Amino acid sequence: MKQYLDLLRHLKDNGIEKTDRTGVGTKSCFGYQMRIDLAKGFPLLTTKKVFLRGITHELLWFLSGSTNIKYLIENGVGIWNEWPFQTYLKTNNLEKEIPTYSEKWNKEFEKFIEKIKTDNDFANKWGDLGPVYGKQWTRWESEDGPINQIDDVIDLIKNSPDSRRIIVSGWNVGDIQDILKGKFIAPPPCHTLFQFYVLDNKLSCQLYQRSADVFLGVPFNIASYALLVMMIAQVCDLELGEFVHTFGDVHIYKNHYDQVDEQLSRTPEELPQMTLNPKIKNIYDFKYNDFELKNYKPQSPIKAPIAV
Repeated sequence: MKQYLDLLRHLKDNGIEKTDRTGVGTKSCFGYQMRIDLAKGFPLLTTKKVFLRGITHELLWFLSGSTNIKYLIENGVGIWNEWPFQTYLKTNNLEKEIPTYSEKWNKEFEKFIEKIKTDNDFANKWGDLGPVYGKQWTRWESEDGPINQIDDVIDLIKNSPDSRRIIVSGWNVGDIQDILKGKFIAPPPCHTLFQFYVLDNKLSCQLYQRSADVFLGVPFNIASYALLVMMIAQVCDLELGEFVHTFGDVHIYKNHYDQVDEQLSRTPEELPQMTLNPKIKNIYDFKYNDFELKNYKPQSPIKAPIAV
C-alpha cells in the first residue's frame, strides 16, 4: 500500500530522534495524514503478512464493550497480553526475579496466558485492562448513565447524515487521570477520536491518532478502521468513501529500523478484497465468520518486538 510505504520513507528521511516513555527511543514526526479510497480495495499490507484474524477479533471485542483479554486469548489473539502480565509481575513483586523476555519470563508468561484462558476467577482479577476502547466506545460514563457512542453515530448516519457531530471519542479525561496514576493497566488510547462523513451516499471516516507505532501498530489501525467503516456502511445502506488517517506523534522505534528497511525493499501487490455477510444489518450481530478476504497475496511476515 503506497500511502503506508510513503509514510515509512517520510519518517526515515525526515524523522527526528526522540526519547519516549518506553525508553527504546524513536525517530518521530509530528503531524501527518494519509487518505485511502476504500472502494479501491481493502487496505491490508502486502509487503508483509498482516495478522487479519487478530484485527478482526480485536474489532469485534471493542464493539462488544469488553475490556478483558480472555476473549482474545480464547481466539488465539495475543496483541494485548503483555500489559496485564507486566502488571501481574509488578503487583506480585516478581519484576527483579523474572527479567523481561528472559527464558524464565517466557515460561511464566505462557503460564499466565493459559491461566487467563482456563480460570475465570484469575481472568477476572488479572485479565482486565481498564477503560480501554470497548468501554469508551460503548459504555462512556456520564451523570445520566452509560452512553453507547457506536449506537449514537449509527443513528446520526441514518437520520441526520449531514451532521458534523458524528464522532466517537476514546479520550475520556477522567479515566486518563486514573491511568496516569497507575490505577489501570493499559496506556491511554492511541486512536483517540474518529468522525464519520456522508456525501453522495458514501461513508468516510477520519481518525485522529495521538501516537502511532508505524511499523507494528499502524497496519493494524488502518485495516481495523477500514473494516469498521465497511461494517457501519453496510448497516446504514451506504457505499464506501475514504479512510483519512491523521497522526500526532508518528514514529518508528529504534529497534524496528532494520525491519523498516526490509519492508521498504519489497514491492507491493494489488490490494485484496473484503466481503461481508450481506445479511447482517446490526453492527453487533457480526461474527468472525461473516468476513471473507479474497485475493490476498502477502509476502512473508517481518517480526519486531513491541515496546511496552
